[in-house]
Amino acid sequence: MSKLDQLIEEALSEQDETLLRETRELGWFELGASQFTGKLGWVSWVLMITQTALFVAAVWTGWHFFAAGDGLTALKWGLPSATLMIVATILKTSLMPQMQADRILRELKRVELMIAHRKDDRTH
Repeated sequence: MSKLDQLIEEALSEQDETLLRETRELGWFELGASQFTGKLGWVSWVLMITQTALFVAAVWTGWHFFAAGDGLTALKWGLPSATLMIVATILKTSLMPQMQADRILRELKRVELMIAHRKDDRTH
C-alpha cells in the first residue's frame, strides 16, 4: 500500500472507508475473477465456456493431426486445429479490455472520494 493510500484511509469516515474498500486495487487474479460477477458476468461465462470448448476441439483435432499418416490427412486435421486454437486465444484475450476498463473505473472512484473529502474539509 502506498503512502497516498494510507493518508486517504486515515482521512476518511467509516462510511467512506467502506467505499474505499470497494475501490481498493485488486491483484491480477482478483481482477480476472471479478469479470465473472456483476451485470455483464454472464458474458464472461459464455466466452470462457466457448473458449474452453474451442480449446478442447483444437487439442482433439491436433491429436489427429499428429497421428495422420499422409500429408493430405494431416492437412485436413491441422488446419482446423490451428484455426480453433487461434479463435480460442482471441476469445480469451477479448476479456482484457474489460479488465483494464474496470481498473480505470475503480481508480476514478478513488479520485472522486478524495475530491469529496477535500470539499468536506473546506466546508468545516
